Amino acid sequence: MTNGISRRGFLGTSAAALAATACAPIPAPPPEFPPIDYASRRDGPHNLAAIDMAQVHPAFQRQVVPYVTDQPVGAIVIENSNRLLYLVLADGYALRYGISVGREGFDWTGTSTVYRKAQWPTWTPPPEMIERDPKLERWKDGQPGGPRNPLGARALYLLTDGRDQGYRIHGTPEWRSIGRFASSGCFRMLQQDVIDLYDRVPVGTPVTVV
Repeated sequence: MTNGISRRGFLGTSAAALAATACAPIPAPPPEFPPIDYASRRDGPHNLAAIDMAQVHPAFQRQVVPYVTDQPVGAIVIENSNRLLYLVLADGYALRYGISVGREGFDWTGTSTVYRKAQWPTWTPPPEMIERDPKLERWKDGQPGGPRNPLGARALYLLTDGRDQGYRIHGTPEWRSIGRFASSGCFRMLQQDVIDLYDRVPVGTPVTVV
């Protein structure tokens, strides 16, 4: 006997533990994705500006991470407090992007659906935004897409509670705002990141904001 456990009991327990370990599923390796080129390049009719990724915190750079969720593969989950967007992958992983979210008073949670996608979209400020900033009056009928457009190179339009409430997942020329609480309720992404996400999600993709 050793500390109340017989040698036979110890060996039996060890064998059972080894058997259980042998039967446990081996986690799938994380998927790999080609790196994104953040250098300046042409995108359709416009130029994408280069982004110095050394100035973007590593936590907000695109990466594959382990992720446990009850959302289906292909869904988008946005964590306001962490300023992160997850595209759910198979086998317990997600493709994570750093984002900018709504500043105090403009944040929200809920469920939405991507109902429209657009490249270099037109931006039309809502009346309440024009009221807060009269300089935006010049764009009341829409600002054409381009490098200075607040919606950036791509936009995913969200249907929330059965209607378009003005919320978007979109690129931004203000890339230094990524990782901050800076928007009016939309979710900003680096231009190159939003292009990457745009190409991965179809219309109908569910979006959960927490």
